[in-house]
Amino acid sequence: MALRLGDPAPNFTQISTHGPVDFYEYLGDSWGVLFSHPADFTPVCTTELGMAAKLKAEFDKRNVKMIALSVDPLDSHKKWIEDINDTQQAQVNYPILADADRVVSHLYDMIHPNASETATVRSVFVVGPDKKIKLTITYPASTGRNFDEILRVIDSLQLTANYSVATPVNWKEGDDCVIAPALQDPADLAQRFPKGYTVIRPYLRMTPQPNK
Repeated sequence: MALRLGDPAPNFTQISTHGPVDFYEYLGDSWGVLFSHPADFTPVCTTELGMAAKLKAEFDKRNVKMIALSVDPLDSHKKWIEDINDTQQAQVNYPILADADRVVSHLYDMIHPNASETATVRSVFVVGPDKKIKLTITYPASTGRNFDEILRVIDSLQLTANYSVATPVNWKEGDDCVIAPALQDPADLAQRFPKGYTVIRPYLRMTPQPNK
């Protein structure tokens, strides 16, 4: 069954390039990004894993732990990492699950038979500290992910988890936000949004980002 937003992220224990990983234990109180790859030594995946390594500091400052997955075995992963580090001028610094038995791939519905009977699609799962799924993105094997977008969405998820706002089209860190329509009491609005807000329509009110 496909996982949906708000569902508990299934826990698992699987071997990885950093040793055995218990997913919940690995995450602890952090956010997490689990992203899958169709196979080792594939060109698009090589660029993605290199970029993820270069962006690790950005994920760290957001309290996000990354973990990748490919259905090839551990020995293959270790050789592939050498290629990634060399060709992408990076140092892979997060675990890559060796899901040769496809236990995790099936738990997270990463194998789509109409695309491939054996290889995983490019799935992305963002998991909150409560171990629930906050975001899913699925790309075809031919299309590389945009990690800037993944970071942007995490910024939005973390902001909207703590404030009664939503983020509008093309929002990025520092832009104005939308006030949740359920908030109507003027005194409550004044307390929550001391920087003020602009009423464009009764249902569309913009306010400066609350935590800036």
